[in-house]
Amino acid sequence: MNTDAMGMQGSQDPNGALKANAPPMIYSCADCGADNEIKPREPIRCRECGHRIMYKKRTKRSRSCWEEGA
Repeated sequence: MNTDAMGMQGSQDPNGALKANAPPMIYSCADCGADNEIKPREPIRCRECGHRIMYKKRTKRSRSCWEEGA
């Protein structure tokens, strides 16, 4: 079987599990605005107020691949 046809991506191993060394993502709380670092498989909850609605911070990666066709 071709692994590309199965739709696997670099963040997962062949068994579908997330890699343990994935960097934590930074989320902003919708209620109090505090920044929280949340790792994969960690519950989505603000550490300051306990609110469950979080906004993902925008990536700092270059967007040049999307802007070429404009």
